[in-house]
Amino acid sequence: MANTIHILWVGTTPAAHVDALNVAGRVSEAPELLDAMRLSNDIDFDAAIIDAEALQEGAFTLLRHLRARSSRRYMPVLFWSSRGAVEDRVKALVAGADDWVHASIDAQELLARLMRSLGLRARIDGLLSETERLYELSLTDGLTQIANHRHFQDRLRDEFRRAQRYDDPLALILIDLDHFKDVNDRHGHLVGDQVLKEVAVAIKKSVRETDFVARYGGEEFAVVLPKTQLAGALTVAERVWLDVGALRLGAPPGFAITASLGLSGYPSRTIVSAEQMVRCADEALYRAKREGRNKIAIYQAETFAEAV
Repeated sequence: MANTIHILWVGTTPAAHVDALNVAGRVSEAPELLDAMRLSNDIDFDAAIIDAEALQEGAFTLLRHLRARSSRRYMPVLFWSSRGAVEDRVKALVAGADDWVHASIDAQELLARLMRSLGLRARIDGLLSETERLYELSLTDGLTQIANHRHFQDRLRDEFRRAQRYDDPLALILIDLDHFKDVNDRHGHLVGDQVLKEVAVAIKKSVRETDFVARYGGEEFAVVLPKTQLAGALTVAERVWLDVGALRLGAPPGFAITASLGLSGYPSRTIVSAEQMVRCADEALYRAKREGRNKIAIYQAETFAEAV
């Protein structure tokens, strides 16, 4: 059954209680600490019940192990014991156990406590999933579904720090669609939006898996190329330039667009930060546009090299 609850019971396993839990799911029994650790390495349990009296300090070792090994965000762990001293209960709860149950507990009450913990986990998992979804949305451009400007800035800073630390090359391509305002004026903003979507797809297909593509803003895109010299970045840029120029957009027969591209690379004696890397690529991009558009320019130190 796909939704079967899989429970790990470690230590003494009263038959009546195990039978009650088996009605709701499946119980795997482990009499000793090492048995439990081996099972938990092989099986993704939904919850665990640990006989704290039988394992003694091993119960806390197992608790830490289960928390570290579980692939789930949260796994309920209940401590079970025939002793009920306050200090024992407090120690278990402080260590991270979800509940402390006395060995005299009725089997149905144990099941109810376990199901309550699993229900709480489901709600927590739902909230975490929603938080992750919202976080991903905050990093994604809503129109093109590639990384947005904020994500680009964060990624470029991370890659630049990594390049400095390990003395690796790093390259950046800025891409600007030529005369994009004319597309909106002649064909309407809906067509303009479709153009941006298709260009984003074309760029993604043109670059390598290790490259990072983002919408820089408006009709501008950016590609971060880790561990890439300028010569390699130029090869990628030429492919992007050709593939974007080959697009036929809008209603058949469609129309073509062109793009201007600017490249910068690290290491460079004039680039000591991610911000300067953007500035240099931007200068190269504007040189390409000033010299007639539909071309690639590379920033190199204080001089520019026209590539295409």
